[in-house]
Amino acid sequence: MDLAEVELKTSPVEHLRWNDISSEDREALSGKLVGMWEKPSDEEAFEVLSVAAQQSLFLILSRLRAKDLWPLVIGISNVWGEGGVGLEFTASPMLESTLPRRKDFTTLFANHRNTDGGFYEKGRARSVLHFLYVDGTPRKWSLHFDLYNPIHSPVGAWLHLRHEVFSKVKPDWRMIQQGLKA
Repeated sequence: MDLAEVELKTSPVEHLRWNDISSEDREALSGKLVGMWEKPSDEEAFEVLSVAAQQSLFLILSRLRAKDLWPLVIGISNVWGEGGVGLEFTASPMLESTLPRRKDFTTLFANHRNTDGGFYEKGRARSVLHFLYVDGTPRKWSLHFDLYNPIHSPVGAWLHLRHEVFSKVKPDWRMIQQGLKA
């Protein structure tokens, strides 16, 4: 473990208030957090998130912006940052037609036994987006980061199985952040 990894694991991160985040991030989150945990405003919902959930939300926001998918997230109903990094959300109907047509996503090995379908991000070895859905009206969506990409390479598949399936390791936001930097 190098010095940067030690600093990442030990440096404290403070709980943020709505007014602490950039106006660009506030604008991006506006209207998407309302109603989460029955909170009447984005501000109140954001401020009850744990530090881990706040950091996870920013990692997801950043990655979905980079993939030009953030506008397809309509509302967020849950965010987690420990025991996995992800969120449950309501999606624009456009997400259902967009992901299958994208060359940077695949359905290969993307489904779980308790879901109706899913999509894996291609082209990354670590900290890869994994969308899942359950059919219904409306379709229920979730997404999380997998620490290792099982479709990237045989080594990625082995690392995914070893850590996330057999050892039941659920990456926290710091592990995902480190993988995004790799």
